[in-house]
Amino acid sequence: MLETILHRVRAYSPHLLEPEGRLPEAAVLMPITRSESPELVLTLRAAGLSTHGGEVAFPGGRRDPEDRDLLHTALREAEEEVGLAPGMVEVVGPLSSLISVHGIHVTPYVGLVPDYVEYRANDAEIASVFSVPLEFFCEDPREVTHRIDYQGQSWYIPSYRYGEYQIWGLTAIMIVELVNVIYDAGIEMRRAPAAFIDLSGRSEP
Repeated sequence: MLETILHRVRAYSPHLLEPEGRLPEAAVLMPITRSESPELVLTLRAAGLSTHGGEVAFPGGRRDPEDRDLLHTALREAEEEVGLAPGMVEVVGPLSSLISVHGIHVTPYVGLVPDYVEYRANDAEIASVFSVPLEFFCEDPREVTHRIDYQGQSWYIPSYRYGEYQIWGLTAIMIVELVNVIYDAGIEMRRAPAAFIDLSGRSEP
């Protein structure tokens, strides 16, 4: 499975938006465990944060002026937020970049990490660190679907429930792209399902 992940992500051509001078840049790391049944490592952001507080996200954050590139941003932020040393990450490659509701240009990077890591959550930013089997998302066990208007088009984004965690918005979009690339999951985000919750006028990922 790990060889499939390496091959498919490296062979994939993501849609990378050209950086715009007016938009701040950010990057996240999508850590996948090196195990027989690979899992995605995710975080629950601290409730008191000004943006996305109390929401599930991948480790990451805004690019600092000192960062060499966005990959450096993703690795630095992962170490700061959950104690994952850059040397423990085998970087596989980027997925498509997105613009968040807060006007931030976000680029995700897929990386393989050891199966057993003692994560140390930065209490100021992260409430908890947890992992979800990749295959969980292949079955598309969505709780609901959210409709949002993004870049002039309507998108239908799954919202997943895993234990106590709700996984939705930008994080869910990244996960869908990942499992579509790795597993040919065929999860469609551009076609309206039979039922959905319209968030287009209230909230976006």
